[in-house]
Amino acid sequence: MTTSIESHGDINHLGKVVCVGRNYAAHAAELGNEVPTRPILFIKPASSVMGMDSLIPSQIRDVPRDTAYEVHYEAELCVRIGAPLKAASVDSIKATPKAIDAVTLGLDLTLRELQSELKAKGHPWERAKCFDGSCVLAQWVDPETFSDFSSVNYELYINEKLTQEGNTELMLFPIYELLSEISYAFSLQPGDVIMTGTPSGVGILKAGDKLSLKLGEHQWQAEVE
Repeated sequence: MTTSIESHGDINHLGKVVCVGRNYAAHAAELGNEVPTRPILFIKPASSVMGMDSLIPSQIRDVPRDTAYEVHYEAELCVRIGAPLKAASVDSIKATPKAIDAVTLGLDLTLRELQSELKAKGHPWERAKCFDGSCVLAQWVDPETFSDFSSVNYELYINEKLTQEGNTELMLFPIYELLSEISYAFSLQPGDVIMTGTPSGVGILKAGDKLSLKLGEHQWQAEVE
């Protein structure tokens, strides 16, 4: 069941995509990273967004170097902003109607090898995180059934095998705390999307993989080319 509020592809209503790194301790550990003491933030452009109904690539070619990089998946709970938020406290966000006006699942696609190369040189790693199609979003659904987001479970299956399971109870920085922190770093506007971090179990996508994402009674499928 995927009762849709609005299509993921409505570019007129899509703003920036704010991503949160290392929001699950187990994921930080699996990549050998330190657990952060405040949210790690980076931004994907609107041009990076594609729908879950599109074919997801298993490789991306770096044209200038003619090098192909494997695509890694990171399943994440995503929320969409419905009201302007600037330097907002947690309480004020909770009291703001439509602060979160929709929720879904998404995939933060990453060229992990390229990201490691860029990090080793001290370079920004947008090339590894912000390429076209690097933000895969399912259809938006009504957030009301998820209450205060304190205990929301979601799952990613690859070829019918449970690969990632996340629960907001395990987040280092809960949803509303994240929104407050982000709103102090830069303003959030209606249509902005927050990817709230991925649990452990990330890995490589292979051609022919069949993906299934589950969020409560909602479920979406995708295929890898």
